[in-house]
Amino acid sequence: MSSRGSFTVAVASGKGGTGKTTVAVNLARSMGAPVTLLDCDVEEPNCSLFLDGRAISTRVVGIPVPEVDGSLCDACGECSRFCRYKAIVSVGSSPMVFPEMCHGCGGCTLVCPRGAITEKEFRIGTVELSESGQVTLVSGRLDVGRAMAPPLTRAVKEHLDAGGINIIDCPPGTSCPMVTAVRGVDAVILVTEPTPFGLHDLELAADTVADLGLEAGIVVNRAGPDGSDIRGFARGRCLPVLLEIPDERRAAEAYSRGEILVDAIPGWRSLFELLCERTAALAGGRGTVEAGQGGKRGPG
Repeated sequence: MSSRGSFTVAVASGKGGTGKTTVAVNLARSMGAPVTLLDCDVEEPNCSLFLDGRAISTRVVGIPVPEVDGSLCDACGECSRFCRYKAIVSVGSSPMVFPEMCHGCGGCTLVCPRGAITEKEFRIGTVELSESGQVTLVSGRLDVGRAMAPPLTRAVKEHLDAGGINIIDCPPGTSCPMVTAVRGVDAVILVTEPTPFGLHDLELAADTVADLGLEAGIVVNRAGPDGSDIRGFARGRCLPVLLEIPDERRAAEAYSRGEILVDAIPGWRSLFELLCERTAALAGGRGTVEAGQGGKRGPG
């Protein structure tokens, strides 16, 4: 750990199904040091499927939503006019509250001239902690029917180890949940696949990360002979290709059994140890991988 220092890296992708969680879990397992793995894909957390750990704790997470005292409210409508998300709407004699749409900003309580609005906690999900070897897993789990992923993502990120190594498994895409997950990290690993869809969504993810001013590198999953477009894109954007993971049947079989690749397939640990070194260099601003050059494609 001393050679790699402390850093926070996010593993993201422009689309689902590229192997983002596979990279995050195997990277954490191969780091050779205590790691905090944060599963911020709170709508569909799945790191726990591969890490059979010891449960530590579960915490309920909520956001503050408005509660109206009808005896004080005069239906002036100031709260409704303030709320851009229409979580509180003035109808008739008192406002109607839609907690599922509330962002918990508290503005309605401030603009109410009669002090008729207070706040109550509205549950949105849980944060679960477990341990598996040197990996501490922090998983956010959004309750069914809830739409507010970013507050739960921020609750997961409260468990970042300021003096250690943190790996964030992000939600797919480039919308608010992904941006919340990557914000403030030292570097982002963009996982893609050598297909037209993979390249298209990689471009979107790379644009998002660039707009946030974050360092980034690319991992190509299920790499094969048709990856020239990905490599060309990487060269054009001066993004290092940190690793190309070979498209192998035994990897798919291990994945389907819920096994970690570096534990299940001989030689693959060295593959991800290489990614560990390059990730630490990228996150520390020591980019040792020449931009646009492919990494090791397979063990041996």
